[in-house]
Amino acid sequence: MRIVPVPVRSDNYAYLLISDANKAAAVDPYDVHKVQAAAQELGVEIVAAITTHHHDDHSGGNQKFASTFPGAPIYGGSHQIPALTNLVKDKDEFKVDSISVKCLATPCHTQDSICFYVTDSSSYPGGVFTGDTLFIAGCGRFFEGTGDEMHRALSYLGTLPDKTVVLNGHEYTKSSLAFAKSIDPGNAAFARLEEIIQKNEITTGLTTIGDEKEWNPFMRLTTKPILAATKASESDSEASVMDTLRNLKNSFRG
Repeated sequence: MRIVPVPVRSDNYAYLLISDANKAAAVDPYDVHKVQAAAQELGVEIVAAITTHHHDDHSGGNQKFASTFPGAPIYGGSHQIPALTNLVKDKDEFKVDSISVKCLATPCHTQDSICFYVTDSSSYPGGVFTGDTLFIAGCGRFFEGTGDEMHRALSYLGTLPDKTVVLNGHEYTKSSLAFAKSIDPGNAAFARLEEIIQKNEITTGLTTIGDEKEWNPFMRLTTKPILAATKASESDSEASVMDTLRNLKNSFRG
C-alpha cells in the first residue's frame, strides 16, 4: 500500500490510496485533472473515490470524477455529497483492491464527516484520512456540531494504533503549531514538529496518531497547560474546555 498526497486548490489535499497491484482510490479528488495526472505519472489505475465530507473543497470534483471514471464507486457519509454511489456509516468496511477501509463517523465539522482508516498486509503501519476533523496539531471548525462532538470525534481517532499515519485535508500545520505553542509553550514535542515543518513543504503523512496525543492541544484537554489557557478547572467538562479552546483558536492571530 502507498498513499500519495496530491495538492489541490491553495491548501487542500487530495490523495491516491494505491494497492500493491496499482489500483487506486482517489480521496477528496476536488481537482480531477490533477489527481488523474498524478495517477498517470505513477502508473496506477483509479478504481474508486472516497469523500470525507460534503464541503465543496472536498466533494466538488465528484461530478467530474463520475463522468471521467464511469462505474467507479464514490463512497461518503451522506447524500449531500455529489454523485455519491455508496453511502457509508460508522464501522462500515469495504475494500479497495487488497486494501481494507474502515469508516469512522466523526460528526462535528459537518454531520456527515467520515474518517477512513486504511490497512493492508504490507509493512505500511495503517493510515487515517481525517478530512477536516483532525489536522496536524489542530482540528476543524465546529460548523455543524459542538465541542462535545469534536471531543468525541478526536477521542475516537485516538483509539487507533499510535503508529497510524495522519492524512488530513489541509496544509494548516504551521499555523496550527503557532497556536499550540501559544497554549502549551513548554511542550517539548513541538521541536519534532518544528523540524518537520522546516524540512517539508508537504507535512501530511509525516506524523501519527501517537504524535497528536503528544502535541495537539485539542487532544490534550485535561492537561494543566490547556486547563490554564482555557481558565478551566479539573471539574469542568472536556466538552466545555473544547469549546473554549476552539474559540481561542478562532480568534488567534499569532
